[in-house]
Amino acid sequence: MRLREIIAALERLAPLRLQDEWDNSGLQVGFPEAETDSVLVCLDVTEAIVEEAIEKHCDLIVSHHPLLFKALRQVSDATYQQRCVVKALAAGISIYSAHTSLDNAPDGVNYRIAAKLGLTDLRWLCPKEGENAGSGLVGELPVPERDTDFLDRVQRTFGVECLLHSAPEGREIRRVALCGGAGAFLLRDAVRAGADCFLSGEFHYHDYFENQGVLLAELGHYQSEQFTQDLLLEYLTASCPGLRVCRTALNTNPIRYATRLPER
Repeated sequence: MRLREIIAALERLAPLRLQDEWDNSGLQVGFPEAETDSVLVCLDVTEAIVEEAIEKHCDLIVSHHPLLFKALRQVSDATYQQRCVVKALAAGISIYSAHTSLDNAPDGVNYRIAAKLGLTDLRWLCPKEGENAGSGLVGELPVPERDTDFLDRVQRTFGVECLLHSAPEGREIRRVALCGGAGAFLLRDAVRAGADCFLSGEFHYHDYFENQGVLLAELGHYQSEQFTQDLLLEYLTASCPGLRVCRTALNTNPIRYATRLPER
């Protein structure tokens, strides 16, 4: 099928009009009329991901995070972005990214996080005017959980090696706000929504002083959005019959976690 047909399917799920104004969702590398038979889905585009696409004979990479946020001043080998573009073009591989267009969409990234937690009665934390879309979600746990038990379940569910969180106080958690990736900008919305806990990939240091009693849990950017890869795989498999869809075998999280302080 043509690349433009796959793009049209992706943009039915995640319309570009829903992306934040600073973002660069959409076609990153390639030509809409290119014949496309197979796709590799991933969270981040790295040189290793492009190599994996080559090895698996995929002619399209669909990522969550865009490879290109700013215009390239040259196409050479000075940065990893440039090297990825050169390698992809040389191999005939296209790259498409669904970033905040998918974050802000119904049934998008945040809905997948909510599903993993078993939340119900979902509503937008910060709705987009005139759209069934928005930033972040807030929902309810079917049965309240003690804060320490909830944090333990979050850590296990998302495979978090080092879960950062504010001090638990023995309270019950019923209403949960969430935002995949960098969601600190929604803290005031979570407070206004009456959330008992706010989960996100990243918070700022001072958010922990300004949480107004809301339990904060910081999963890590990669960990909070990792299930986006499954979302994209399932959607493309169902929406584009005949297209071979693969999920990357690589963990592209660039952050490592020390389990103990080094000995002096």
